[in-house]
Amino acid sequence: MKYIKKSEEPKSFTVWKNLANEDWQPTWDDFRKPQKTDVHDSLLEEQGFICCYCGRRITKDISHIEHLKPRYLNTELGLEYTNMLASCQRERERKEPLHCGSKKDHWYDEDLIVSPINANCEEFFKYTDDGQILATNNSKKQLAAETTIDKLALNIDKLKDLRAKALEPILEIINTITEEDRQDLILGFSETDSKGHYEEFCAAIIYLLKN
Repeated sequence: MKYIKKSEEPKSFTVWKNLANEDWQPTWDDFRKPQKTDVHDSLLEEQGFICCYCGRRITKDISHIEHLKPRYLNTELGLEYTNMLASCQRERERKEPLHCGSKKDHWYDEDLIVSPINANCEEFFKYTDDGQILATNNSKKQLAAETTIDKLALNIDKLKDLRAKALEPILEIINTITEEDRQDLILGFSETDSKGHYEEFCAAIIYLLKN
């Protein structure tokens, strides 16, 4: 999981919500193009085109707008931009296991969810060479990390295999590079490329480089 710094909501979204009057109030069911497209695009850009939970590469076609706090808790949450994220698995292949936003569904626990919009979210997890995501050794963070991994199915075989593949190039060189090279790599994977994209599973890659 990588920290997501939320940006300002798209102007078109703000303007649309400000059309509210005595006869009409904006709702999630009314939320359509072009405002919904603008919001989806904005979420992808602020996340560097990786899933808010697992960190795999996403595009508009394979992602959906996810609500961190479920809409059923409060109808206003449905149109609160700070509550919106872009999650992978917009559609599922047959027999493909649920994970990330699709698996999370309506679950939310303020004390047990590790939120990607919390600046310290990356401190809750550690990664192994074979692609596993595990809870940190910090006892104060372990329960939330373990619960989040379970509720979002972040350690299923599919994601472990994808993470392991992403880690392979780093593992091949990690014992041969200089400390300066290692720091340069950490910096590089911490930033987006010229297209505004983070490297897929960059949080796992950075963890291995640091540890």
